[in-house]
Amino acid sequence: MIETERLILKPLTYNQLVKYTKCDNSLEEELNLNTTTRAISPELKEAFEQTILPNVADSTKNFLYSTLWTAISKADNKIIGDLCIIGEPNTNGEIEIGYGTYDEFQNKGFMTEIVSGMIKWTKTQSSVKSILASTDKTNTASFKVLERNNFIKVGETETLFNWKLKMNSHIITSL
Repeated sequence: MIETERLILKPLTYNQLVKYTKCDNSLEEELNLNTTTRAISPELKEAFEQTILPNVADSTKNFLYSTLWTAISKADNKIIGDLCIIGEPNTNGEIEIGYGTYDEFQNKGFMTEIVSGMIKWTKTQSSVKSILASTDKTNTASFKVLERNNFIKVGETETLFNWKLKMNSHIITSL
């Protein structure tokens, strides 16, 4: 779990992910949260079926690098958005993130805070050297989140900007 000023970021277990996909408030019930109106896009549904659920179910993988990290507003006790790390670090120590905020919570700085919280967590993961992200060129809000978190634009395609944040140092903690 990651805590920021206004949010709690909670990595979902396999069973919680299944509840998440139902959009029937069973996840909110389990987590003792107020209900939120949310829908799953066809792209996210496909990601759940093709990648997220199979990877989280794979006991040889660290599920924290495959699951959805749900962002919970402390003030509202509601899920307000999500961030997903798209797989374990590659041979260069890179991970990729994807994220989204529910409509009613957009333009309030939540996603900037979510990404910042995830950056702090990744600094404690010695295998992570940098974070990658891609944003649609027309999604100004999404790339401003990355700019505010010191990501640098490293390339582009016809429709996307590609971003990277290099980890400067890792925090060593003892147990």
